[in-house]
Amino acid sequence: MSDRGIDFLKGLFIGGLIGAALGILYAPKSGKETREDIARKAEELRVKAREEYELALEKSKKVYEAAVKRLKEAEISAREKVEEVESKVEELTERGKETLMEGKGRLKRAIDAGVEAFKEEKEKASA
Repeated sequence: MSDRGIDFLKGLFIGGLIGAALGILYAPKSGKETREDIARKAEELRVKAREEYELALEKSKKVYEAAVKRLKEAEISAREKVEEVESKVEELTERGKETLMEGKGRLKRAIDAGVEAFKEEKEKASA
């Protein structure tokens, strides 16, 4: 229960007690009537406090359930994003491997062509 709900219940209880006490002090009734009034007021206060408690409890349940729902939705969304990022990482890794292999192949062909050109030039110079 939130602090506001607890404060409200405290205020309700204290206000009820003060109202009952003032009513008793200023009411010209017999002791039996006064005791009956006190018992009736106490019961009214108990019922009212119980109702307020149940309302506050119901509100906190709703807030809790909404928070749990939002957290579950956030978890699902986060998992989807993680899967999406993993997929992109795998794709980029594969592209990087392919690019590396292509570059490696071009470099080997360039070196082979350079060696072949060197051999041809060497043969021309020897002849």
